[in-house]
Amino acid sequence: MAAVIQAKERPDTRRSANKLIRAEGQVPAVVYGKGKEPVTVSVDSMDLVKKVREEGRNAVFSLQIEGGKSLDAMLYDYQTDSIKQDLTHIDFYLVDMSTEVDVEVSVNIDGESKGEKEGGVMQQTLHALNVRATPNKIPDEITIASAELDIGDSVTVGDLKANKDYEILDDDESTIVTVLPPQQADVPEEGEEGAAGDEQAEPEVINEKSDNEGKNEE
Repeated sequence: MAAVIQAKERPDTRRSANKLIRAEGQVPAVVYGKGKEPVTVSVDSMDLVKKVREEGRNAVFSLQIEGGKSLDAMLYDYQTDSIKQDLTHIDFYLVDMSTEVDVEVSVNIDGESKGEKEGGVMQQTLHALNVRATPNKIPDEITIASAELDIGDSVTVGDLKANKDYEILDDDESTIVTVLPPQQADVPEEGEEGAAGDEQAEPEVINEKSDNEGKNEE
């Protein structure tokens, strides 16, 4: 069941009106849809943030608009204030629960690998994957169990493709995570130090460093 978000119609889209809306703790928003007229609304900022944290970035929300209208939509895009980081505008996209959509889904590496326990380093090169699915089949995240990965092992997109609920659109050969070997420190051989007799090495000359280092519709 879609999480409910209360919304108000927003007939006045002028900058001055949107400023007043934000002052009341609301966020101006637009609901788009293929072949549909955009609907301008406002939603409670705190409520939206709470619901997104609870349900996930790709959840379907039921926008309950004053007057009885209900719209099923996904969070498509958002803008924030560059200083305060407050939400300033939201774009929702109307969804049909039987029609597939393309979204980004985050990748979570679960657990400590065998390779890490032996001194290896886990390197994750892809933190999100492009997924195609119906809205009710979109995963909150894609989890990779890393416990059995040894040094030199890796997981590619092709290793994850067998899932009937969604399709991963990224290239099969793309590497998601690799366990790299530990860095070998350059340790001098025994007796190497001082092999030139009692001669003292000349001090290294260090050059001085230079001081010169340097759409929102609303």
